[in-house]
Amino acid sequence: MAAGYRTYNYRRADHRSRDQRGFYVYGNTVRQAEPVPARMPKARPAQPKRASRQVARNRNRAMSISPAYAVFLTIAAVCAVLVCVLYLNLQADVVSRSEHVTALQEELADLTEANDTRYNAAADSVDLKTVRDKAMNEMGMVYESEGTVVEYVSPASDYVKQYSDIPESGVLAKSSDASR
Repeated sequence: MAAGYRTYNYRRADHRSRDQRGFYVYGNTVRQAEPVPARMPKARPAQPKRASRQVARNRNRAMSISPAYAVFLTIAAVCAVLVCVLYLNLQADVVSRSEHVTALQEELADLTEANDTRYNAAADSVDLKTVRDKAMNEMGMVYESEGTVVEYVSPASDYVKQYSDIPESGVLAKSSDASR
């Protein structure tokens, strides 16, 4: 027992000096843990001083909501919800229109590409040498030469329908209205 007592005193001194670091127990017995001291009951908060009747009445009035204020808050909440719903509808409409515009732009790009492809194919299919040979050999067309071009003076219209040959002079008829 004497060894156990010395160990206990050494351990307590060692425990205080090393600030709750580990320690070594000499001997073959280990001391039982000390029981945890019972907690002291918490002190009750001091009773608040009683307020006067006027102060209590003012507090109750401040805590309550009048019917007019409740109606106002309800209307304000409904308006806020309505504005939010309208905003979300407008936002959805903008997104929908944006998607529609994107789809139309893609369709336009596809049509433009197809049109350019067809135009280039048509332009590549026409060989001017073949057209010239066909015009000269099959249709009897010839290049212009001196004296084969007849200039025609139009009386007052933008276009001419030719129902008969144009005379050598280039004038079909003279009228008194054409000279004015």
